[in-house]
Amino acid sequence: MPRVLLIEDDRAVREGVALALRRQGHEVAPVATGEDGLERVRSFRPDVVVLDLMLPGLSGLDVCSRIRGLDQTLPIVMATARGDDEDIVVGLEAGADDYVVKPVQARVLEARIRAVLRRAGGAPAEGGIPKIDTFGDLSVDRAGLEVARGGVPVPLAPSELRLLLTLSASPGQVFSRQQLLEAVWEHSYHGDARLVDACVRRLRAKLGEPPREPRHIQTVRGFGYRFAAR
Repeated sequence: MPRVLLIEDDRAVREGVALALRRQGHEVAPVATGEDGLERVRSFRPDVVVLDLMLPGLSGLDVCSRIRGLDQTLPIVMATARGDDEDIVVGLEAGADDYVVKPVQARVLEARIRAVLRRAGGAPAEGGIPKIDTFGDLSVDRAGLEVARGGVPVPLAPSELRLLLTLSASPGQVFSRQQLLEAVWEHSYHGDARLVDACVRRLRAKLGEPPREPRHIQTVRGFGYRFAAR
């Protein structure tokens, strides 16, 4: 039974979402503040966090950043009361794996939770694909779902790992943002290209890629992204 930590300050929303998730078979720990949420990350050990962006006191952005400091692999779905691009991009840059706009429909939230949980499981190696791919000083263990640079492990969030696995499986192939949304996030709603762009920036930073001349995760202007095996 997947454990969901729900951090939401609005009591009516918190109770309604918690009820809907329990009906879907989740074990839910609902809390009202970011401070309580961080404590429950340690004690409840959730499989996924649903995090309101607009929290009193410790903000949702701060909570997201602190969770990432504790655990790079814990999936985070951010909830925002506004469809404001700037708010969403800032939240994604802080480390969220996906987002939903409030008021949240239960079926949409459930679909996003299921998707991030699948991403957290990574992608198994397929026939014909080596267990470990090496690209210069970068190694990608597809079976063990581990990435290292210069022999040093690189901890990645679920969406970052899935993005790298997808791109590096076909070096040189150009993927559109639409293709990556469907392959990595399993949805392609209008405007969600920002999910891809934010994740690419985070992934490049963790891999030590120069922002203007990345070695591996390259931008193909007007089309999307490709992986360069060099």
